[in-house]
Amino acid sequence: MSGTPAPGSGFGGAPFSGGGGSGVPVAPVAPPAAAHVPPGGPVPSGGGPVPPDGTAPVPPGSPAAPPDPGAPASGVRFDRPAEPEEYPLQAPDPRVAAEAAVVAGSGKVCVACRAGRVDDDGYCENCGHAQPRERDHMEQESGPVAAVSDRGLRHHRNEDAFGVGHTALPDGSPALVAIVCDGVSSATRPDDASLAASRAASRSLLTALPQGTHPQQAMHEAILAASHAVNALAEEPATAREHAPHQNAPACTLVGAVVTAGLLVVGWVGDSRVYWVPADRGSSPARLTEDDSWAAQMVAAGLMNEAEAYADDRAHAITGWLGADAYELEPHTASFKPDRPGVLVVCTDGLWNYAEAAEEMAEALPLDAAARPLHAARVLVGHALDGGGHDNVTVAVLPFPAPAQGAGSA
Repeated sequence: MSGTPAPGSGFGGAPFSGGGGSGVPVAPVAPPAAAHVPPGGPVPSGGGPVPPDGTAPVPPGSPAAPPDPGAPASGVRFDRPAEPEEYPLQAPDPRVAAEAAVVAGSGKVCVACRAGRVDDDGYCENCGHAQPRERDHMEQESGPVAAVSDRGLRHHRNEDAFGVGHTALPDGSPALVAIVCDGVSSATRPDDASLAASRAASRSLLTALPQGTHPQQAMHEAILAASHAVNALAEEPATAREHAPHQNAPACTLVGAVVTAGLLVVGWVGDSRVYWVPADRGSSPARLTEDDSWAAQMVAAGLMNEAEAYADDRAHAITGWLGADAYELEPHTASFKPDRPGVLVVCTDGLWNYAEAAEEMAEALPLDAAARPLHAARVLVGHALDGGGHDNVTVAVLPFPAPAQGAGSA
C-alpha cells in the first residue's frame, strides 16, 4: 500500500461517509585415386606429374589438375555414402525437455525458455529468468462471491491478500464472506502480515457464522483473530532481532464484509474500503467505511475539507493497522439493511485511488456484477491497471441479497 503508519489511535467515523556447434556428422571421404603418370614422366613427392615446361607440379584433384582419364565424365561424386535426411541435435528440443520435466515431477518449468527447472529461489536453472510469483496475480470464486488480486505495474511483489467463502447460518440461509488485507509497505514482511490476517479472519467468520454468532459480533472477533495472527509474526527469537535490529513489526490493514439474506455487516482497521452499489444505478451508491488515516482525521476535525485533505502529502498516512507495534487496536464494525438488491465492493487503496468517490466506483463496476462477480472483479482490477497501477490492487465482489444456497456466478 502507498500509506505508512502514522502515530495516533484509530479513528472511527460515520460508516456512510539453438544449441552451439553444428552437431552435423561429416560423411567420410574416399581417398583419391592414384595419380595417372604419363610414360617417362617423373613423379615428385607431391604425387602429380611434372609438366614439360618445368612449371611447379599441380596436385591431383585441384582445379588446375589435368583430368583423370579413369574418372567419370560428370562432376558428381559417386563414392560419397548416402547422408541422412535429418541430423540429431546436440541440445534436446526444449518442448520435449519441458514435457519430460513435468512428467518426471521434477518441479516447475521456466515460463521463458520452457526447458529449465525452476529452483527454490524462483529462478530458471537453464536461462536464469526470474519466474512470476504465485501471488503476483490471484483469482478465486466461492459460490456467489469472487475476488482478484494483482501486483500492479510498479511494485516488485504483491503485498495484498484476500479470503472469500460462503456458508450457511443455523436457519439454512446463505452467508457470504470476504476479507481483504493490504500489507504496510514500510513494515517488515508486509506480504506475510496480509496473508496471515486474511486467513485468520476468514477462517474465524466461516467458523462462527454457522454456530449462530451474530454477523457483527463475528466480524469483531474475526478482526481480533487477524490481529493475533499478525502479532505472532513479530514473536521471533532474540537472536533473529540481533541480526536485524532495525526491522519493525509486520503490519497490514484489513477490511471485510458479511452478506446475509437481509443484512450487510462491514468491519475494518486501516484505509481499505467497502462500497455499496445498488442494482438500480439510478439510486445513489455509498461508501460504508471511514479511513483510519491522517486525511480522514483532518476532515472529521473540521480542519480541512476532503479535497484539501486528500491532496496533502500526508493524506495516506494510516492511523490504524494490525501489528504488534499498533498503539491501540480499535476494530470498526457497522451493519446495514438495504431495501434493494445491489453489490458490495471490498477493496484496497490500489483500486479506490482510481475510483475514490462512490459514484466513480459505481461507474467502473459492470452492470452485471451481481450475476458475474469474478468478471466484475477483473474489470475493476483492470480499471486500476489502466489508470497507472501504482499499487497492488485487490477487490472482492459480493451480491446482495445473498443468492439462494448453492447458486453460483454466471
